[in-house]
Amino acid sequence: MPDNYFARYLPFLIHMLMAGGIAAAIVILSWLIGVRKPTRAKLSPYECGMTPVGDSRERFSVKFYLVAMLFILFDAEAVFIYPWAVILRDLKRFGLWEMLVYIGIFLVGFFYVWKKGVLDWGETGRRGKI
Repeated sequence: MPDNYFARYLPFLIHMLMAGGIAAAIVILSWLIGVRKPTRAKLSPYECGMTPVGDSRERFSVKFYLVAMLFILFDAEAVFIYPWAVILRDLKRFGLWEMLVYIGIFLVGFFYVWKKGVLDWGETGRRGKI
């Protein structure tokens, strides 16, 4: 091992020190120079522009969580299509049929969720449960 093994990491160390120094300087200067005019609206815990109504510990609808879980599920399934597309020519017809089966299973799950009414957020939609 050469004597200057750690010397190769010197530019990275300098870069990290400069980035940290600049970030700290920006934060400290904004705190020192910044104008502070606290108002009732600025000190409010809500920043969305609406007046707080009700308890902050209010429960969310189950539909919110269902849609979030379905988004993650279908998004993760869609990610598998990209590597398949890269090696499609090597897989030939077998790869095409495998992906058609995969997309078919994906669509069965999607239509099941759709039929159950999980994606209906309006009041007029049919109410279903999973």
